[in-house]
Amino acid sequence: MENIKIEEHVDDRVMVITIDRPKVRNALNNESLNEIAETLEAVAADDRFRAVVVTGGPDVFAAGADLNEMASLDTVGILNDQRQYIWRRIAAFPKPLIAAVNGYALGGGCELAMHADIIIAGDSAQFGQPEINLGIMPGAGGTQRLTRAVGKSLAMKLILSGLFIKAEEAVASGLAAEQCPADETIERAIKLARRIATKAPIALALAKQAVLKAHELSLTDGLDAERKAFTILAATQDRQEGIAAFLEKRDPEFKGR
Repeated sequence: MENIKIEEHVDDRVMVITIDRPKVRNALNNESLNEIAETLEAVAADDRFRAVVVTGGPDVFAAGADLNEMASLDTVGILNDQRQYIWRRIAAFPKPLIAAVNGYALGGGCELAMHADIIIAGDSAQFGQPEINLGIMPGAGGTQRLTRAVGKSLAMKLILSGLFIKAEEAVASGLAAEQCPADETIERAIKLARRIATKAPIALALAKQAVLKAHELSLTDGLDAERKAFTILAATQDRQEGIAAFLEKRDPEFKGR
């Protein structure tokens, strides 16, 4: 992998993906996005890992898309660009995904953070969709995910003006789950991933699916989907283990079965 670094915390069942393109402030090109997608697909099939943290390191998450790559694309080129399919692969990741954001998460960087299930924002974090400054608009889910995260008015403000919001406002608006000192962001995300990784894998996957459906379905259909997932879990060994461990006042040992 030329554009990302991978740390395998096997004992804790957590993998950390670090975007590693410091010369371009971690700008996302097709190659780097494809490496992220390939890694997530490998983790999805690997029972050793139950959660993933994606970060850009201590200084910047990702300052946007790689404009050098995009500038030469005409309408047909953008229509046929593989990037749209790579984003779908990232969105399809079934296990918990946490974004640890320091510095800029702009454009495609903000969209990548919003593909995560949870965003931990360091004090230095800034989020935005400034594509309008270039005469374009978000094209990897920014208009849809940002609106669902923060509501119409703030999403319109950011997308139409190109302005950024800092960590404090990101938390207050619901875009990020929590704020912490910048030098603690990555470790805080890993700590949360470790906690999540102790839970029952099938329950994690179904709970993630159910929450995501809340954005797509009516309340009635969402409740129906939740109930079906809840019912499926009744057949798992992990449910039996979880209840037994609680009654016996011990820590459960979930196997993903």
